[in-house]
Amino acid sequence: MNKILVIEDDINVRQNLVDLLYAENFNVITAENGYFGLQLVQTEVPDLVICDVMMPEIDGYEVLKELRQNPKTAIIPFIFLTAKSEKPDFRKGMDLGADDYIVKPFSRTELLAAITCRLEKQTAIYQQTQDKLDKLRTSITLSLPHELRTPLNGILGFSQILMEESELLDAPSIKEMAEFIHQSSQRLFHLIQKFLLYAELEIIATDPQRVSEIQKQSTEFPTPGLTNLISERVKNAGREDDIQIDLSRSVVKISLSKITRIIEELLDNALKFSVSGTPIKITAKTVNHTFSVSFSDRGRGMSREQIAELGAYRQFERKLHEQQGSGLGLIIAKKLAELHGGTLKIDSKPQEYTTVTVTLPCNNEEAEASLMTQHSVLNTQHSTLSS
Repeated sequence: MNKILVIEDDINVRQNLVDLLYAENFNVITAENGYFGLQLVQTEVPDLVICDVMMPEIDGYEVLKELRQNPKTAIIPFIFLTAKSEKPDFRKGMDLGADDYIVKPFSRTELLAAITCRLEKQTAIYQQTQDKLDKLRTSITLSLPHELRTPLNGILGFSQILMEESELLDAPSIKEMAEFIHQSSQRLFHLIQKFLLYAELEIIATDPQRVSEIQKQSTEFPTPGLTNLISERVKNAGREDDIQIDLSRSVVKISLSKITRIIEELLDNALKFSVSGTPIKITAKTVNHTFSVSFSDRGRGMSREQIAELGAYRQFERKLHEQQGSGLGLIIAKKLAELHGGTLKIDSKPQEYTTVTVTLPCNNEEAEASLMTQHSVLNTQHSTLSS
């Protein structure tokens, strides 16, 4: 049974609403003014609020404003009742977040239609949220235990052998086991670091001051460290012949550590989900004060539905395709781009290709100044050598 709060200072209107709603099997609670209405919303948390606009002390607009500012009550459907039918009055209510506006006098049919519509919409939103939570739980259930257990099994297994049979093992065997333990530890360490980074980014996103601070940072792209990083990752994967790189210079509004992390995640993703012998193209360019870096591969690809559901702890078709990874790489890159005023977009076709493009604000003036400085230094060195 849905609970509806009626906030109305006119006792006759309030009683009529109570009688009408009781007859439709709603659970009805009432408040005679905005002050008591706000108190009841906090204690009762109704499924819907019907509120008069013109009330003494605290009017309906103020009630709605207070509700929308509180996370606990922000999404409760809210219907205004009013004798005011001017367009500016409607606009003010809608700007504050009202879901509907009913003008007095109103009919029983009109009121019930508005209530039904808002409750059905709220139910649909709730169901969508539950579906997303169910998918998240399933994804975590499939990926997280595997990602934690696999390296731990290696560490525990080989360390136990070393403890129990060290006297029987030769030096090469001991070295091989130690290397496996180290690799497993590194994998576990990087996984933990990803989870911690994702949690940190979620926290930063809720703090406008921290967001403002990180958006003031900038980096000259590409740095020697970044190009070396790409070369090293590609070499370790045995994909030197597959890589194609075209990087234009720019001054990007992001710190070196953050742009490095984006490059790491997108490169690892391209390497992981494409096979050796297929091309991986990395392109960076600047157009109209916007820097973009793209990673294109000819791997498994993603469907539109999978792209739309991109989120933390997701690995699509985990049951069909076994691979390492928690599914956090793309979402970390996406979060980092968005925190710096940028975007991450995916263009993909299953079994054909995937292109992931990150855009970020840049400062062309700084880039040009940097290039002029470099040219000046080179010219000075050339003149010195000539003399």
